[in-house]
Formats: sequence, C-alpha cells, structure tokens
Amino acid sequence: MPSPFPGMDPYLEHPDIFPDFHDRFVTYVSDAIQLQLPEPYYAALGRRAWIEVSERFVGPDVDVLTPRSPQEVQGESGGVAVAARPATQPLVIHVPHDERVEPLVEIYMGRGSDRRLVTAIELLSLTNKTPGEHGRDLYLRKQQENLQGKVHLIEIDLLRGGRHTTAVPRDRLEAKTGRFDYHTSIHHFDNLEDYFVYPVRLTEPLPEIAVPLLPGDGAVSLKLQTVFLRTYDAGPYKREIDYREDTPVPPLSAEQLEWAAELVSKAT
Repeated sequence: MPSPFPGMDPYLEHPDIFPDFHDRFVTYVSDAIQLQLPEPYYAALGRRAWIEVSERFVGPDVDVLTPRSPQEVQGESGGVAVAARPATQPLVIHVPHDERVEPLVEIYMGRGSDRRLVTAIELLSLTNKTPGEHGRDLYLRKQQENLQGKVHLIEIDLLRGGRHTTAVPRDRLEAKTGRFDYHTSIHHFDNLEDYFVYPVRLTEPLPEIAVPLLPGDGAVSLKLQTVFLRTYDAGPYKREIDYREDTPVPPLSAEQLEWAAELVSKAT
C-alpha cells in the first residue's frame, strides 16, 4: 500500500520513525541528482557526526564499613595492628555518550586538491529543530558557514514541529505565503539577499525544485515527491504504521484530522 497522503505523510514525523525516513530520503535525493549531473559534477553523501552527552544520576555505590573487632585488629604476634581508615565512598555519576550521525547530500566539482563543494542539500532532522541539542548548534554553525561561503544551500523541512531552522526568516516567509506545513529553502551563493522558497501544505504534493550548480551551468531538477514515493516504498512504514489506530506526532488540527481520516478510510 502506498502512503494515503498526496504529499508528505504526517505519520512519518513520529520520533521513532523519522530518523529512518531521514536517512533513506537523503540517500535517494543523492541518487536522483547523480543521474542528471553533467561532468565533472558528482553527488556524494556527506556526514555530520557528534557525541550527544547527557548527565544521568545513578546514585551512590555505598559499602557500610563497620569497626573491626579487637580480635581482628590483633596481630599474629600478639601486637596491636593499626586499622586502615575507612575510605569515603564517592557518588557515581554516569554520563552516557550517544554517537549521532546525520547524512546530507553534497555536490562537488573536480577531484583531489581541486575538488570544490558547490551545493549542500540538507533534510532537517528532529535534532536540528530541537533547542538545546548539540546537533542543532552544529547545524546552525554549518548553515552560517555555507551562507557566508561559495556554496549553494538547499534546506528541506518536512517536520511540522520544532523550532524554525531554515535560513529564510519565518516572519517574512509567512507574510508572503500565509500558513504552510513544510517548505524548501534555496540560497544561491551568488545572490546573497534572496531565498527561493517552496512552501507546501499537508494537502499538497511535494514540489519539484531547481538545484543550482556553478553560474553558467544551469540547474538540475529534483522532484521531491518522486523521491518521497521511492523512500516510502523502500521503507518499512506500511508495516510499521497502523493508520487506523496511530495518531500523527505532532497532532493535526481538527480540520486536518478529518481530512486525513477520510484519506485513510479510502486507502485501507
């Protein structure tokens, strides 16, 4: 069964499901672009890795030390041995280290020392949109590096929840588009002041976007809805999701919920 939704499937936004969808989607974006790139361009999967550290209190590991009896202190020769002073027991603080890796698509030109990063394509993750997460800090830092460098930046946001993260200011975007659920933002390094944005509502298919290369080389078409369909078909989601019993996270509005229920009813 294909996804019952015409565009992004809101059930895929669940924290237990989206990480798998994220990695598959990015891989298929790379595949779709690679098939169209003229030489000497090529698409590769980049990876951003970090360690997420959180402190968790475990509690004291305590041994109760009792004074030794006179017989225990007595030495073999009948002399008196000095008992060792009981050691103070420390509290044990366990600090788990969770290794995180996020893939992204990078379009390069050239080889070896002449290799140049031309375009970076990011699919925002749950971590990227969560304040206080180290992964968000790293993402925003890299975002600024790309915006200030000679790199085109494409940011795809298929998450309704979390903090606004793409480089385009949300207030300016909403002033032009009104309400939207998802969006893709494209920033050209040779056009610093403009963002080319594709806003999408839940009821709409994902757009076809233009992936920029170096000036004079045109652009490559990327059909996000086609990539989504391939990702959904290849993934476990039709078995993992019970559309009649599960609820999307974050929740839909009453109007959206009624619309979604009708779609699910027709599809199942």
